[in-house]
Amino acid sequence: MHVRTRIAPSPTGFMHIGTLRMALSNYLFAKKNGGEFLIRIEDTDQKRLVPGAVENLLKTLAVFGLGHDEGPVLLADGTLSEKGPFGPYVQSQRLPMYQKYAEQLLTDGHAYRCFCTAERLEEMRTAQTAAKQTPRYDRLCLKLSAGEVSARLTAGEPSVIRMKVPEGSTTIKDLVRGEVTISHQEIDDQVLMKSDGFPTYHLAVVVDDHHMEISHIIRGEEWLPSTPKQTILFGMFGWKVPEFAHLPLLLNPDKTKLSKRQGDVAVEEFLQKGYLPKTLLNFIGTLGFNPKADQELYTLQELIELFDLSKVNKSGAVLNHEKLDWMNHHYLNAMGEAEFFTTLGAFSAEIDLQNELVRRAVIIERPRVNTLAEFVPAIAPYLSAEGYEPAILVWKKADVVDAKMQLAGMLEHLKMLDQKTFSEIVLLEASVKAYITDKGLSNGNVLWPLRVALSGREKSASPFELLWVLGKEESLKRIEKAIKIIE
Repeated sequence: MHVRTRIAPSPTGFMHIGTLRMALSNYLFAKKNGGEFLIRIEDTDQKRLVPGAVENLLKTLAVFGLGHDEGPVLLADGTLSEKGPFGPYVQSQRLPMYQKYAEQLLTDGHAYRCFCTAERLEEMRTAQTAAKQTPRYDRLCLKLSAGEVSARLTAGEPSVIRMKVPEGSTTIKDLVRGEVTISHQEIDDQVLMKSDGFPTYHLAVVVDDHHMEISHIIRGEEWLPSTPKQTILFGMFGWKVPEFAHLPLLLNPDKTKLSKRQGDVAVEEFLQKGYLPKTLLNFIGTLGFNPKADQELYTLQELIELFDLSKVNKSGAVLNHEKLDWMNHHYLNAMGEAEFFTTLGAFSAEIDLQNELVRRAVIIERPRVNTLAEFVPAIAPYLSAEGYEPAILVWKKADVVDAKMQLAGMLEHLKMLDQKTFSEIVLLEASVKAYITDKGLSNGNVLWPLRVALSGREKSASPFELLWVLGKEESLKRIEKAIKIIE
């Protein structure tokens, strides 16, 4: 079987992290099996469309290097085009095809016209719910004769086309969950064509997957209840049913379904917080699926080679932010210095990497941060040591008099050091510690007020790192200011 996969997002806003996960899974499966990965835009629900959403989707996928073989493409001038032999790849441009197949279902007796109003349907559902029944259409319009249907259509009465679900059951052979059998008594007579001439998801997806020769449908488990309806439709048309794989839901740490209320859900939000694309790909690529028990970090090529639907967990995958931070920390620190500074500079205009002090501050803080966004607050103490309380200059085992004396002594010692000593952290540390030893002083009494004077913070980098970043002139200025503050 020649493998062809697809994602079919609705252009309703920013890309959900779950959509990126589905795109990656379909991409990995297609590439591992020498097939094609497609993008199709499902925009039949015109009320929910967001301008620019398709462009944003394509830009986001490009950031992650998930190139598609067919579907819409964003040109250099910002306009949309498409590539591939099975277009259009936007559903609103395929309406005549859906109408044709809806009429075929009517002719073959697999569907029927329904003229029920929204008010009647709501009353029906309310009554069924009160009776503790599963809400479903009661097939009132199935009893209409051909003449009655014709007369009501001629009169201009709005109608929809419903699928006539046959008796029996449907068994789905899911590549993740195994066999799943659902009785047709649990399936509603789904609306296939709305009164505005647009198809519903169920008709459009079946027609498109058939005509675009999709071999495997890999999607989230929330679509599992829809699969029998679509399988029935494939059968009604006499078409081959693609293979299905339903991946488990993404969950919050408390095991509830991933939601905006408990954190970020849009891919753009993760990128804006400074998570690297390679981190996110590695992270979501191993949610509910880890190819090797002794490995956590994978390249995209390794994920392609190791991807196996049979090894995907059936239970929900928890979005573990601690693991995400750990993974991003690793990738940030694994970069070469040139790549790292280029990446940070592209991420934040607030960080002036032409400033040598800033570059040194970034180097010191790099092993301590988890995301690119954390660099802005992390380097703040190096840029300014304003507005701190004099009390924090005093070591817990000392007093104000001692703190002032230690700062004054350190000021004089540092004045005597040459620029070569200030050029290396190890030389600064050796010099300061030798001073402490020679004077018979305590590390805490000397280093605490020195560090606070240089950073203006109770918690910061070591005083030796601060001296190296700030340089001799700025370090002396801050110590002199601290002595004035403590007085």
